[in-house]
Parts: sequence; structure tokens; C-alpha cells
Amino acid sequence: MKALITILTLTGFVWIMNSCSSTQQTDAATAKVAPSKDSLVKRGAYLVVAMGCNDCHSPKKMGPQGPYVDTALALSGFHEGTPVPVASPDQLKYGQVVFAPDLTAAAGPWGTTFSANITSDATGIGSWKEEQFINAIKHGKYKGLDAGRMIMPPMPWEDFAHLGDGDIKAIFYYLKTTKPVKNVPPDFKPAGK
Repeated sequence: MKALITILTLTGFVWIMNSCSSTQQTDAATAKVAPSKDSLVKRGAYLVVAMGCNDCHSPKKMGPQGPYVDTALALSGFHEGTPVPVASPDQLKYGQVVFAPDLTAAAGPWGTTFSANITSDATGIGSWKEEQFINAIKHGKYKGLDAGRMIMPPMPWEDFAHLGDGDIKAIFYYLKTTKPVKNVPPDFKPAGK
């Protein structure tokens, strides 16, 4: 009886070790397979919505339930003709922020920021390289250029910098598939100018 229990215990142990080893090999093999471009685009689309990119980068229309994204201009940033927010000295004194009605521009203690065009158009990120996009998100560099200025508030790049490279790459791949919208938003205006 002791021999039978020992044999069953050893068989069970070998089976468990074999199962774990197979799972580890399968996991390792799966990890080495690069995601398809289609799966990256789908992941990027999900992240753009979940992270609220449309909140600031898309012009809005007003509806019965408040503002909604103007799909013809989605992700194209601040557009000429949109009211520019102006913060009063009292608002600036207390660190308040004033947004444009469609949320594509903000004025605060740092100055006035206009949301960028992040569509696939050349006036957006259409000509950007993947490394530029990663540099913009990870290091807050305007247009992803090392010699450029920093990306200004309210863009939360410091939070987005915690994204994994795979997620940033997915967002980039998705944005490169968006409808191109030609639009050059104004440049950042420092406080007092």
C-alpha cells in the first residue's frame, strides 16, 4: 500500500511539473510573438477612448445633453474661430483654469495652451516617426523633438508616461489610421504674452 501511495504521489508530482513546464513554454512562446498591426490599432482605439483624448483634442458641438465630439473634426485640436479662453488676473491669482467652450484650449497660470492636431494629417502627426510619439508621451517633448519645448498643461503627459511602450505604440498606430484633418492650432502663449 505504501508503494502504491508513493507511486501515485510521484506520478502526480511529475504530471504537475510537466503541466507547469508546458504552460511556461507556451507563455514564453506567446510573449515572443509580436502583436499584429490590426490588434495594435484596435488596442490604440480603445486606449484613445478610455484615456479621454477626445476630451481635449476634439472640437465639440453642443447638443441637448451638452457637448459632444464633432466627428468630422475628431482629434484635430483647436480650430481657428473657436473662442480663445482668457483668464482674469483674479482667476490666475488663485490658480484657476479657464477652458474654451469646446475644451480644446485652456488658459491658466502657465499661459494659454491649444490642443494639438493628432490626426494622421501632415499638420497633425502624419509625418511623425514612432520614436517621436514615444518621446512626446514619455518625456513631454513638444512634437517629440528633444530640442523642443515641453508639452504644457493641461496635457497630462506625466501620467501617460507610465504607459508601457506597447500601449504607446498602439495609440500611435491607431492615430496614424485616423481621418486626416488639415489644421494647425496656434502655438502655446506663455503667461503675460
